[in-house]
Amino acid sequence: MCVTASHKNATFDLLERLSVGAEGVAARLVEHHECVSGAVVVATCNRFEAYIDLDEPVTAAASVAFEAAAEAVSETTGIPAEQLREVFDLSVGTAAAEHLFAVSAGLESVVVGEGEIAGQVRRSLEAARAGGTTSSELERLFQRASQTSRGIKNRTPLGRAGRSIVRLALDLAESRIDDWATQRVLLVGTGAYAGASLAALRDRGVTDVLVYSPSGRAEKFARSHEIGWIGHDDLARTTGEVDIIVTCTTAEGHVVDAELLRAGRTAVAADHRARAAAATDAPTLSLVTAADAPAAPEPTGVSALAHDVITEAAAECPVPHASAQLVIDLGLPRNVDPDVSTVAGVVLLDLETIRIHAPLEELQATEVARSIVSRAAQKFAAVGEERSLEPAVVALRSHVHALVEAEVARATARGDDDGSTARALRHLAGVLLHEPTVRARNLARNGEQAAYTTALQTLFGIEVPQAPAVVAPLADADSAASAS
Repeated sequence: MCVTASHKNATFDLLERLSVGAEGVAARLVEHHECVSGAVVVATCNRFEAYIDLDEPVTAAASVAFEAAAEAVSETTGIPAEQLREVFDLSVGTAAAEHLFAVSAGLESVVVGEGEIAGQVRRSLEAARAGGTTSSELERLFQRASQTSRGIKNRTPLGRAGRSIVRLALDLAESRIDDWATQRVLLVGTGAYAGASLAALRDRGVTDVLVYSPSGRAEKFARSHEIGWIGHDDLARTTGEVDIIVTCTTAEGHVVDAELLRAGRTAVAADHRARAAAATDAPTLSLVTAADAPAAPEPTGVSALAHDVITEAAAECPVPHASAQLVIDLGLPRNVDPDVSTVAGVVLLDLETIRIHAPLEELQATEVARSIVSRAAQKFAAVGEERSLEPAVVALRSHVHALVEAEVARATARGDDDGSTARALRHLAGVLLHEPTVRARNLARNGEQAAYTTALQTLFGIEVPQAPAVVAPLADADSAASAS
């Protein structure tokens, strides 16, 4: 089963609160609720979802697990459980599988077909593995989601155009920027979204990019991507020098706010004053900007070199900015304090704004993709039902083969040297086991597993063991998406 809060049924503020403490939800569910055998939490900038494996029939345990999920999320995030119950959507059985497949394929995203989500889903499973909260059924579910996502990417136009939140944000900024090649950009963050942001900026012709990392990873990221980097001491000044700031870090709290931007502008203005003052040997010099400086004649009493320096300072000084400074906040929780909008010339583009302006779905491609998702979910459910009786079939076959081998041993001891009796007995065992195996699949598809296991126990005294959890590595075919 799955409980979901997303951009479709929850406010941006609630999603931001859900992202805080999301890491502890899966462990709390598994450790404190007997009916839960596994849990994987998918938390992104536009959704919070908990996929829960129940060790009881869904019809009996779904309501209990739903309440457990609301309580666990409430305890880790501080959001009242009652509020969560009103927001959460519940999917069970095949519907839960179909929902995850659609999410992983980007069909439920703000930007339909976006590439990042497949990598985020994959990393959510990896986090559950690291925390010991996954299960064999959840492993199979997420594996199938990854396969379905790749199938949609290969068979439909969705995902082929580099769709992403990052690129949509830059598309929305397009009207404000005359020439991307002239833009100076500060990138805050070094994770998956930072890589996607840098790629999207370069696709538009941006070459002047600096990176800053609140966690100190800027130099490593910069060297691997061949860009410059700055440390904390240079952050404020750099914000006063760039045209665009893109934030996509997981750091707690606001990394950029109005105070930082004003401090940066003040620092840059001071630099230009000092430069101009040094050129004229004057103690101070009023700030002159390109916007309000007249085309002054050659001043008297000032050397030609000093005049050139003053003119250059006036032309280059970015304080105040002749055009708007764009701040793009892709973080959740927010990396940028909304108060930056109070700074003159600053335009803030955050996830909530991006969501409002997201384009409509491409209906034909989306319909094909959803058809693929639906078929994949049905197949997943059918295979799951069949696999649910695998331990019973294995137990029956083991029981029969043990009896056959015992008879073979007795026949050999009585002088069956040519092995004809052994071959006949083993052939008979195969024939006898064929029909029970076929019936097992049919009963499982109809949800009648209990009838099969009960018959084995009644007729042969066979106790069916529980299937062990099997963890298989996810294929890395989503690396391109996860790097975005």
